[in-house]
Amino acid sequence: MLNILLNWLTSAIIILVISYILPGVLVTSFFVALVVALVLGLVNAILKPIAIFLTLPITLLTLGLFTFVIEALLILLTAKIVPGFYVSSFWWALLFGLALSVVNMLFRNQSH
Repeated sequence: MLNILLNWLTSAIIILVISYILPGVLVTSFFVALVVALVLGLVNAILKPIAIFLTLPITLLTLGLFTFVIEALLILLTAKIVPGFYVSSFWWALLFGLALSVVNMLFRNQSH
């Protein structure tokens, strides 16, 4: 249980820091970052597998690169759901998703 809370807090901090770096992404407060981390985690757990399955042919044709498009669309969906989280375009969502994935990967590897 403590591990889940630490991962959630870490994700929220990462989201907040990345939003300060990227001008096309706005997170208005730490509380909003916590909500974004929660909603994005739920969206990724529920909708991402469905989206990947439905777009499997194009994902295979692009050698998996279409998953970045799916992630950007899920980030835009999260921005529509969570008040106080704004992403100005698809390209900023794509860059935000890439940055979030890289930083999360680095933090997850450091914690083991």
